[in-house]
Amino acid sequence: MILVNGQPGDTLPVQDRGLAYGDGLFETLAVRDGKPLHWDRHMARLAGGCARLGLPAPDAGLWLAEAHRVLAGSGFGALKLILTRGTGPRGYRAPSQPEPTRILMGFETSDPPAAWSEKGVEVCLCQTRLGRNPLLAGIKHLNRLEQVLGRSEWQDEFQEGIMLDTEDHVVEGTMSNLFLIRDDQTLVTPLLDQCGVAGITRARVLDAARALGVSCHEARLTVEDLFKARGLFLTNTLIGLWPVRRLDGREIPRHELVARLHRALSEGVA
Repeated sequence: MILVNGQPGDTLPVQDRGLAYGDGLFETLAVRDGKPLHWDRHMARLAGGCARLGLPAPDAGLWLAEAHRVLAGSGFGALKLILTRGTGPRGYRAPSQPEPTRILMGFETSDPPAAWSEKGVEVCLCQTRLGRNPLLAGIKHLNRLEQVLGRSEWQDEFQEGIMLDTEDHVVEGTMSNLFLIRDDQTLVTPLLDQCGVAGITRARVLDAARALGVSCHEARLTVEDLFKARGLFLTNTLIGLWPVRRLDGREIPRHELVARLHRALSEGVA
């Protein structure tokens, strides 16, 4: 089922600003036994994005009631929420009293090969660069053209691509966040104050690491840092955690901390 403003349907007015300008936000949630996981974290990020864009934030209770309608009796593995500023006149000027559009969609998902979580994935470095824009950094806005272009650089020979910004700092994967482990056992993830998406699973990993007593922080990272790392892994809501076993054809060590963090996520430590 798809709901648009609480009603079954799959169409939008052509004047919707999400279609015309990417004027909106989205969240993708994993679903287990018909229930969306980590709901409060997703709602908090959505609310933060609304504040950043000046969008009226729908009531979280309304979202949840509609989510239950979409997922009722289904085998869906993912739920996508989209919020746009709604319809408006032509031009960039936003309506003074917008009437946002809410869209909820359930998706069936297939589990990726178990080997990707157990033995790791092959990853490439993308040529497409992410533009630096602190105003939009961290939030999950609707304009994902850079990720679309990055993902178009390979077919099935890799499982993910790592994207850099225009200053050659490592930011994230096309669909994931990135972590590395340094020689001193410190866990590091790229700082996302200029671009990139602050993922829900990224935050959970940081919380789990702290609960395990592991030193962790955000930092500016380079490609050289990746190749010098004692371990690399990727995270997002649907894949969970994937170790990286090869980056641009170069072998990456497997660190025991990756398995510990994977277990912590699976056991709900964070």
